[in-house]
Amino acid sequence: MRKTVKALLGVAVSASCLLMGTTAHAQAYPTKPIRMIVPFPAGGTTDIVARLVAQRMTESMGQPVLVENRGGAGGAIGADVVAKAPADGYTIMMHNLTFPLSSVAQTLSKRSPFNPDTDFAGVSIAVYVPFVWTAHPSVPAKDLRELGNLLRGNPSLQYNYGSTGPGSTMHVQGEGFKRETKVQMEHVAFKGAAPLKQELLAGRLQVGGDQLSSSLAEIKAGTLKALATTASKRIPGLPDVPTVRELGFANLELEGWNGVFAPAKTPKDVLDRLNREVVAAVKHPEVQKRLADMGAEAVGSTAAEQDAIYRRQMDQFRSIIRDMKID
Repeated sequence: MRKTVKALLGVAVSASCLLMGTTAHAQAYPTKPIRMIVPFPAGGTTDIVARLVAQRMTESMGQPVLVENRGGAGGAIGADVVAKAPADGYTIMMHNLTFPLSSVAQTLSKRSPFNPDTDFAGVSIAVYVPFVWTAHPSVPAKDLRELGNLLRGNPSLQYNYGSTGPGSTMHVQGEGFKRETKVQMEHVAFKGAAPLKQELLAGRLQVGGDQLSSSLAEIKAGTLKALATTASKRIPGLPDVPTVRELGFANLELEGWNGVFAPAKTPKDVLDRLNREVVAAVKHPEVQKRLADMGAEAVGSTAAEQDAIYRRQMDQFRSIIRDMKID
């Protein structure tokens, strides 16, 4: 009887210690600075959103959340840093809708340094940001349909379109546009939205595109021309800019987003804490106003909702990218 009581007490103590250890771990995180990798240069939409979120997370978590730009390869270089980081919640990533596209492109070309299906854990979709086609004002086309007509009627025109890298949103959009209109444009890859916009503004590049926040000010100022958005409906801030569906390019319709990811196998309690912090950050009134001013909508989704969007877009573009032979 005495041995039985001692055994039961031992089990109870062990269970109590285990529970206390789990609770302590959840309460202790974070105990040091957190890196938020942005896989693009500073100045683009993803960078701006990351810095807004990181600032609020720093204030609420009691540890610095430091944004680190690691651009290149359509976002794959920065993503690889996160994929190979310890799964402890101290290295996370803010990415965008380019992530499923570039991941598919690199996987199909057998150049991916990581497995997009298994190397990441979703945290939250932070914001929705429409994607917009832009052109230098010298391009004599008021929208995307007119651009197709212009290039078909003038095959000697040597137009280039720019993207943020192989397999990025604009790369897929550009190749899809060429396929549907039977026109020719050369693809020029940049390391991020900021250098892409510089070339557009200088007129050395005729056509490009990225999330609306990257070019909204220039569109309103008239230094860039908006040819179409890929959103499902017209954007309130740009009521005169048609959607790709309105212009006859329904296959190019695509909702844009920015979301937070962590390495796979990050403990659930850490992921849950990160999710709460990201949601609270984007729901903060000051952040919501800043986001609205740049054409973005605060979301703050669950990890499951983010995963569903990510997987759906991977499936949506896997066959398209394979058919286009993007490499």
